[in-house]
Amino acid sequence: MGDIKDTKINGKYLIGQKLGSGSFGDIYLATNIETIEIVAVKLEDCKSKQPQLLFEAKIMKALQDKVGIPKLYWFGQECGCNIMIIDLLGPSLEDLFNLCKRKFSLKASIMLFDQLVQRIETIHQKGYIHRDIKPDNFLIGLGKKSNLIHIIDYGLGKKFRDSKTHQHIPYRENKNLTGTARYASINAHLGIEQSRRDDLEALGYVLVYFLKGYLPWQGIKANNKQEKYSKIMEKKMSTPVEILCKGLPIEFSTYLNYCKSLRFEDKPDYLYLRKMLKEIFYKENYEWDFMYDWCLPIGVKLYIFLKLKSFYILQRENKQVIIKMEKLLFLLILVLLSINNKFQI
Repeated sequence: MGDIKDTKINGKYLIGQKLGSGSFGDIYLATNIETIEIVAVKLEDCKSKQPQLLFEAKIMKALQDKVGIPKLYWFGQECGCNIMIIDLLGPSLEDLFNLCKRKFSLKASIMLFDQLVQRIETIHQKGYIHRDIKPDNFLIGLGKKSNLIHIIDYGLGKKFRDSKTHQHIPYRENKNLTGTARYASINAHLGIEQSRRDDLEALGYVLVYFLKGYLPWQGIKANNKQEKYSKIMEKKMSTPVEILCKGLPIEFSTYLNYCKSLRFEDKPDYLYLRKMLKEIFYKENYEWDFMYDWCLPIGVKLYIFLKLKSFYILQRENKQVIIKMEKLLFLLILVLLSINNKFQI
């Protein structure tokens, strides 16, 4: 799949700067030449051995108009690629986590958790499970939506319930691990078919990661991927929830124990989980103001923006561009984020 910069897609989307690559293919910026709206374009080679975009587009279509779901503008095939055109969003929670020196406050983590549970519930309500819950797959919006968390990357998703009969998929074993080993549920490691409970258990590990800055099974050395997965599983299984959540409010271990207690077909009580963690919030007398750890005063934003701009111009003049364009774009997006938009979700 060659560079398609300056190509026109679907007659009206002009492909621009390449933003990055993933296991599926590439991501580009594009401009709708009719509305001048900037969007994101995901491309996947039509000859891919494991195509994901068609199924991802199918899930996104089912979720359209739901809060925190990127808008799907178009899906089709051109230039030998499967192409999906979606909303351009801001940085991921992993990016913001790194910006905040790899630790989120208790207040920010609970406000995030409340949104993330709602996103997962939205997917489950439509009969799908995500199967790759991780910080990289949650992105903030831009402008007035900068406090709204969006869930992305549905390529590993799966239908867990028939749309007409509402019958749950059967329990199976000997399945390969689907998702990201660091956050995968123990049952996913054991080869058990995933269901709703596994998305929520993975979210529990994400939450501990945000609060502590690490998980006990990070940094494990191995000779190959399978050996690493096996060692991560062993460490995960041998770490009691109470040890994992040591130093955190008891509600976090209660949350993970609840997820682990769910049976394969059980419907989680999402509202109960949200209320449980909100109790911590109100006990600490926090204000639910959507002021996250990465929010910056406008004066600081402007200062950083000007510094970045002058630095980039200087490097261009010296013909030694040491900041990649996509990284610069990410930083510029960060400093231009609005923090004064208070709203209810």
